[in-house]
Amino acid sequence: MATPSLSQTKTQAQVKSSRRLSRLKRRDWLTGYLFVLPSVVIIGIFGLFPIAYAFYMSLYRWRVRQGRFIGLDNYERLVGNWYGGLMFLAGIGVILLAHWLWTDAFKSSGRKRFIKALAALVLISAGVIMALGWNMMSTAGDKRFLGSLIITFYYAFGTVPVQIILALVLAYLLFQKIRGQEAFRMIYFLPYVTPIVASAVVFRSIFSPRSESLANQALALIGIEPQRWLFEARPLLEVMFGGQLERLGIELSGFWAGPSMALVTIIMFGIWTFVGYNVVIFLAGLGGIPKNLYEAAEIDGANGTQQFFNITVPLLSPVTFYLTVLGFIGTFQAFNHLYVMREPFARGSVDTASIVIFDTFYKTNNYSLAAAQSILLFALILSLTLVQNRIFGRRVFRG
Repeated sequence: MATPSLSQTKTQAQVKSSRRLSRLKRRDWLTGYLFVLPSVVIIGIFGLFPIAYAFYMSLYRWRVRQGRFIGLDNYERLVGNWYGGLMFLAGIGVILLAHWLWTDAFKSSGRKRFIKALAALVLISAGVIMALGWNMMSTAGDKRFLGSLIITFYYAFGTVPVQIILALVLAYLLFQKIRGQEAFRMIYFLPYVTPIVASAVVFRSIFSPRSESLANQALALIGIEPQRWLFEARPLLEVMFGGQLERLGIELSGFWAGPSMALVTIIMFGIWTFVGYNVVIFLAGLGGIPKNLYEAAEIDGANGTQQFFNITVPLLSPVTFYLTVLGFIGTFQAFNHLYVMREPFARGSVDTASIVIFDTFYKTNNYSLAAAQSILLFALILSLTLVQNRIFGRRVFRG
């Protein structure tokens, strides 16, 4: 019997080693997927399946029971004009194009001023395209639902930036060695853990239109007449400067009129409720910043303000980005306190998209239209998140 040569023995050993590595890789691959399988199943059942089923419902006439197939009629009813909707989406795409031109295009080119001017022109064009598309939709579409998107926009952009800025300042102050530090942290976090329906009811009492309410008594101390607060449907600018605007011949209407006073009152409630949560997250982020950076900056002569803007703010950018994205998603989905605090006298000026979807589902029993509204809201939240990730995500300091 022939004895295998040394080269054949090496080849057989290499094959066996290769097979062993392949088996180990397959086992590691299988182990990894088994670990993520429970999360995939939960997300699929409670996340992806409801979205897919909502889209399925939106394609049928559905009132309590499933009716006939109607295709995209519900979406056409909401949008009103497909060309307007496509123009609005195109405007979002043009905004991303402008950002690409501003940050990434022609980096090595010496004509940076020209590129930035072109990006600014593209951005202006995006605004015009989106305005034209929105005007086409609002003329022919569902005015209540489209109007609720504007109210949602007011609520989101009136709440989240103030929450972030206020929480960052408070967290920076609470991170210092001050007396009663733990007590202050607990006080600021308390509104977030308080049942939101109960706190909304208390706010309704505080901002009651009666002259003896706490908010109106506070205004009386500084010589301001009582306000109707949650019962006031007029825009805040009209309430505050109505006489001056009328004398100047300025008439604000539509989007430019701004949020109603009732919505601004709810915005104050949102800031009061969620700023404590942001403070806690910022405090966790501050704990991860090396102290030697502050010591080195102090040796170089930097004061507290300079250290805050040149060390704290940049190194907290991942936390800020996370809270901003999470905050916008949360405000676009907000429902409980809005439903509790809204009043019929506000004439729908506080009805965000989630409120309108609930009314469509619960009051009119039009399940398919409510499903179509929820799908459009989901698409809007997804688009906003992608734009945020594209524009602000790349500015995050990664260490």
